[in-house]
Amino acid sequence: MGAGTETGAGTSTGAGTSRESGTSTESDPDTSTEAGSDEYARVAAFRARIGVSALVDVHTHFMPDRLLAKVWAYFDAAGPLVGREWPIAYRADEQRRLEVLRSFGVRAFTAMLYPHKAGMARSLNDWAADFAARTPDCLHTATFYAEPSAADDVRRALDQGARVFKCHVQVGGFDPRDPQLDEVWGQLAEARVPVVTHCGSGPVPGAYTGPGPIGAVLDRHPGLRLVVAHLGLPEYTDFLALAERHTEVMLDTTMAFTHFVEEIAPFPREALPRLADLGDRVLLGTDFPNIPYSYADALESMEARTGLGPEWLRAVCHDNAARLFGLG
Repeated sequence: MGAGTETGAGTSTGAGTSRESGTSTESDPDTSTEAGSDEYARVAAFRARIGVSALVDVHTHFMPDRLLAKVWAYFDAAGPLVGREWPIAYRADEQRRLEVLRSFGVRAFTAMLYPHKAGMARSLNDWAADFAARTPDCLHTATFYAEPSAADDVRRALDQGARVFKCHVQVGGFDPRDPQLDEVWGQLAEARVPVVTHCGSGPVPGAYTGPGPIGAVLDRHPGLRLVVAHLGLPEYTDFLALAERHTEVMLDTTMAFTHFVEEIAPFPREALPRLADLGDRVLLGTDFPNIPYSYADALESMEARTGLGPEWLRAVCHDNAARLFGLG
């Protein structure tokens, strides 16, 4: 999920590894230890149960160190866009975070980064282009903001090779229907490049979150490959309806079904058949490293609480994204 960046950085490291036996639910995270062999084994066991050798995670965060430190500090302070205590499970340097993600068997991932004010997007995109060049398993990610340069920024990022974009309506505080973005949405639709968009109203509503504003964008640009982050929480059923109406719309599972989210915004069990029917348009997302529980917890809780079985999980955790990004 998103956060503003007003304060300085924290320094501790750690990842939660405690859990109840089996795969029924995850326990409160133990943030005192770094990801270890038990957690790697749990993720490997999950992969084995669903029949994949690797995962594709479309919602992971890599960004310039200084910006990420400020994001972590915002979470540490439970800032207004976070709204609750939120310990960072994988607080480590960039290289270590890459090692951990790869040790989980993630074959491809993203560098979801986002501006919280005008004038940031182009420099973030330049950083992301460099990161993708030196990190071959990262899907080259870019971003934009509602500002006069938005269309040029997106065109430049596409020319640099961007394969996926991040849009954060909550943190950015802008209206996705802003006329300055109309050409942006048109470019992305024409290029058929997915845009992972935080447009749901969780964890804290924004002025332009919810299905209405982004739904109007889709009505104007029906070919847009919009990926609704967090399954659109807490407006799950509204965003399911949006995906049912627009065949290019996808959803990512970021944080959904975890104890951390279920206690405040549970996914309605009566909607699970609809989620099953959209199984070829649901993608694994986790928010790594900015999660307050372990990576294994996220996978196990999705498995246990959906009950949709190995075939659905295999599509979500690998096959759909592999097809979307041509990974083979």
